Amino acid sequence: MLKKFLSYYKPYKLMFSLDMIASFCVAILGMIYPIVTRVMLNDYVPNQKYDLIIIFGCVLLGIYVVRLLLNYFIQYQGHVIGVKMQARMRSDMFNHLQTLPYKFYDNHEAGKIMSRMTNDLMDISELAHHGPENILISGLSIVFAFVYLLTINVWLTLIIFVCVPFLLVIATVVRKKMTDAFMESRKAVGEINASLESSISGIRVTKAFTNSKTEEKKFEKGNERFVSARKKAYHAMGVFHSTTTFVTEVFNVVVLIAGGLFLYAGDIALGDYTTFIVSVNVFLAPVRNLIMFMEQFQNGVTGFKRFLEIMEEESEKDEEGAEKLERAEGVIRFENVHFAYENSEVLCGVDFEIKKGQTFALVGPSGEGKTTICHLIPRFYKVQDGKIYIDGKDINGLTAQSLRSQIGIVQQDVHLFNASIRDNILYGKPDALEDEVLRAAKLANIHDFVMTLEDGYDTVVGERGIKLSGGQKQRLSIARVFLKNPPILILDEATSALDNATEILIQQSLDELCKGRTTIVVAHRLSTIKNADTIAVVSEGKITECGSHEELLSLGGEYAKLYNSQFEKL
Repeated sequence: MLKKFLSYYKPYKLMFSLDMIASFCVAILGMIYPIVTRVMLNDYVPNQKYDLIIIFGCVLLGIYVVRLLLNYFIQYQGHVIGVKMQARMRSDMFNHLQTLPYKFYDNHEAGKIMSRMTNDLMDISELAHHGPENILISGLSIVFAFVYLLTINVWLTLIIFVCVPFLLVIATVVRKKMTDAFMESRKAVGEINASLESSISGIRVTKAFTNSKTEEKKFEKGNERFVSARKKAYHAMGVFHSTTTFVTEVFNVVVLIAGGLFLYAGDIALGDYTTFIVSVNVFLAPVRNLIMFMEQFQNGVTGFKRFLEIMEEESEKDEEGAEKLERAEGVIRFENVHFAYENSEVLCGVDFEIKKGQTFALVGPSGEGKTTICHLIPRFYKVQDGKIYIDGKDINGLTAQSLRSQIGIVQQDVHLFNASIRDNILYGKPDALEDEVLRAAKLANIHDFVMTLEDGYDTVVGERGIKLSGGQKQRLSIARVFLKNPPILILDEATSALDNATEILIQQSLDELCKGRTTIVVAHRLSTIKNADTIAVVSEGKITECGSHEELLSLGGEYAKLYNSQFEKL
């Protein structure tokens, strides 16, 4: 973990080195005051060297000005390094998230992921800045002060140093509890963010069902867990700070008693004794700083561990030697395909073939595997057993990027980005020309509507396209696929959430989109797929019937029952 953390300093080696040099100088200059104090008390004041007192006082003031500038440099440049490291980590995490498989997002809430990208990385940034500086400045200050104390009185210094092991033992024992408590606190923050993200994104549903009290209770439950987790963390922190502070304060008692006895015995001069007291505080101040730093250290370490948990998630990988799929013909074949979610079998021995340019419809009860079949074709999930071929090539032997570039997907739940209409269409082909965007919009029957808007194609659609109706969002998603122009098309319940009048309009756009493409359609409204070349009934993870509309009706089987039941309702 340490090696990985240190690797983020590499791009900023020069500035980090200057920062450490400045920290070193601050630690050195911090020892000037007790040295000058000892000289003044033992020489300049008793011998009435007032000119030297003034000169050295001015020199000390000048040193403090230099220290002021160094501290400014450390604070400013150190924080800049920290925030740049934070930005790199955030970019690395975001880029890695783009490579993770569907199953990762099945098990991780967006709010918890966001918490790791914001709160955790902020604390890592603070540790990256303050950690090396605190350790260097405080560490050197402790060493320099200890060595200087030895020059004043060896035995008195050794007596004080006996207290240090007690401090280290206490810090080691309590630190483990602090680590566990702060990790639990992190998880609680992630749960609050997840709950908040879910509640805000579903606010319209909440208002529609007048369930604000329910959402408040859910949020308060997470909020209470956060308070409980923070209380544990603060308890551990309180024990740590109180006990370590007590030990450091014992240092002053030891100095007062032992020093007084040494002074009474004539083993130390009054000037040296006074200097020793001042120098002990120079020794104790960095010790206290290191103790205070422990909280920040725990925050940063737990944050970095959670960062690594994401970064160590296995990315989607192509097989060694995977080939790039050029423009596909669109022949798709399933051979004895099996698939399960978390040991719950969804598909068990699925076989079918779709010829180039054909429309293949999947029908059947919900939860029987229709959408899963659609997700397996672009390899969003890998099959546990069996093979899927496109143009006779096993899709596992193709690069995921080239495979998915040949497939266009229109789903029931359309996701639009909080960007302009143009940008959302361009998602299908980011480098497309304006004329291509307009043509795609016209083919999707959305162009005329866009031209009625004040900002036209520059109109921002809002989060998840909230400013558009369901039909408008669907046509925008169809325009996106028109622009992509893939040879294979998947329509997964593309019109099931629309009213009949809107569905008819959208269906016209879909019919135009399907021309010349191999198309897989998932539909509950069987009237929309009567003209499909082949219709397959999926039941209990298997294809139980397969044929044209007329052939399946003549069988009088499950398809006929589904169709007749829908017809009777009309």
